[in-house]
Amino acid sequence: MNFSLIGKNALVGGGSAGIGRAVALELALLGANVTVLARTESSLIATKDMLDTSLGQKHGLLVADYADSLSMQMKVQMLVTQFPVHILVNNTGGPAGGPLVDAKEEDLLDAYHKHLICNHLLTKTVLPGMKETGFGRIINIISTSVKEPIEGLGVSNTTRWAVASWAKTLSIELGCFGITVNNVLPGFTQTARLEEIIEKRVAKSGTPRAAVEAGLMDQVPLKRFALPEEVAAAAAFLATPAASYINGINLPVDGGRTKSL
Repeated sequence: MNFSLIGKNALVGGGSAGIGRAVALELALLGANVTVLARTESSLIATKDMLDTSLGQKHGLLVADYADSLSMQMKVQMLVTQFPVHILVNNTGGPAGGPLVDAKEEDLLDAYHKHLICNHLLTKTVLPGMKETGFGRIINIISTSVKEPIEGLGVSNTTRWAVASWAKTLSIELGCFGITVNNVLPGFTQTARLEEIIEKRVAKSGTPRAAVEAGLMDQVPLKRFALPEEVAAAAAFLATPAASYINGINLPVDGGRTKSL
């Protein structure tokens, strides 16, 4: 199978930590030139330092905030004047937790802006290069909530569904150009996001942290949390030539926790 990404350029959102950083490293291991995008420059520099241990590749970083989509799009537009982006990984931190009925209008608008709108703007910016080269991979890191809503993550559940539907529609429209669009659905993964969920459950219930963790792990047939690298491996595979006929799917990486097919 052809897993080589030599000569391919990737742009990875949320590349400063967690799953985004893990995806960036995995793509680099397969030979891609990787640009990581996030709002925290010091963390991006740390990621780039890790990437720069690879040989014969050129890696970079873009400091941009998903809250300022216009500025972010302008920076990516400057990037694609230098070289085409063949692989786009849309990934950013999830909205704050809480019941959907308690969400304010601005909470929903903010989440849609940072996820759906920013994904759309980034995709439109890199699309010309993908079409010109005849190779494109758009990979969205979203959530298993697109299959089964997660309790206490009302705004996130709502937003992730919108992104999944957007991605499926794009997969139909862009397939003829040799561009695939797929979603990776992480389950409980050892990231700052999971830490936030655990801490909120501990605070709300008064249950010891170990018991909360055990309760979450008990929902997973593999009885453990995922490592970011395990999610990254799935995303990296979808970026390779080996996955050229996989298009428009939702791929759970959740240890079997999702009960639906």
